[in-house]
Amino acid sequence: MGDPAGVGPELCLRALNCAEVVEHCVPVLFGDCGVLRRVAEATNQQFDAREQALAGLEEAEFQGDLPALICCSHLNEAEVQPGRLSVECGRASFGYVEAAIGAARRGRVHAVVTAPIQKEAWHLAGLSYPGHTEAFTALTGAPRSCMMQTSDPLTVSMVTTHVGYAEVPRLLTVERVGEVISLTAQAMRVLRGRRPRLGLCGLNPHAGEHGLFGEGEEERILVPAMEQARRSGVEIEGPLPPDAAFLLHVRERFDAIVCLYHDQGHIPFKMLAFDTGVNVTLGLPIIRTSVDHGTAFDIAWKGVASPNSLLAAIRVALRWASARQPPAPSP
Repeated sequence: MGDPAGVGPELCLRALNCAEVVEHCVPVLFGDCGVLRRVAEATNQQFDAREQALAGLEEAEFQGDLPALICCSHLNEAEVQPGRLSVECGRASFGYVEAAIGAARRGRVHAVVTAPIQKEAWHLAGLSYPGHTEAFTALTGAPRSCMMQTSDPLTVSMVTTHVGYAEVPRLLTVERVGEVISLTAQAMRVLRGRRPRLGLCGLNPHAGEHGLFGEGEEERILVPAMEQARRSGVEIEGPLPPDAAFLLHVRERFDAIVCLYHDQGHIPFKMLAFDTGVNVTLGLPIIRTSVDHGTAFDIAWKGVASPNSLLAAIRVALRWASARQPPAPSP
């Protein structure tokens, strides 16, 4: 459900009331019953779900026409103020994530789709994770992972994510860049149904200009990582000058572009697909997709937030879950 004080609750209600969603899956929402009732009333939305306490999750039946709501927290809904940062909401939103991950790891749900959390609220609640990606990686015990943003006009993946710019160069290694290339290639094979074509951005202006800019990261790290990937069968080109990598005639050559730091990929992605983008965490033992926007505290509980990114995230999760399912036996 995301942060209770953000747009997550109203977007989740829109998904529960979306014919496309309920036609293709049984939605199981991990959140807070009282908050959802308040938001439903504030935004004039229908709220009709089969409520289930978290303690009874293992025996719950997820079938039929009604979505399921797993009540994970006991917030005093009267005290939750839309658009207001709070420790209680940060703690509650982390609890939803923990519960959903546990359900996915035990096979109770096929995929997890997350609404936006407030990173500062997590910090205030004493949680050390910089964001969803790091939390999912740690809580699932994944040995490697990366963030990918996908949409029709552009797909990007990130070698580093929630770190300062000054930290990026020292975090780049041949092994780490190779991991992200490999994870991206695997993901795009699922989404495209064929061998994908990847691009890799350089770190420095003009992709280093053959050592003129930077500390030779392109030659020392990126080129060896690409050579290693090609030997394993990945089709990849680069290092691409970052300032030209996202021009239409360049990006159309690739199914995805591997970027080296957060804003290198996020800025062009959000320019092209802010309302329809999907965040995917690659490398996990479970499927996790997410909206590609924040809690939007300024418009929370007003009923004006667009559900497009959440609906797109659900579609990608469904596609991924279907790809992981074994084929049906022949009649």
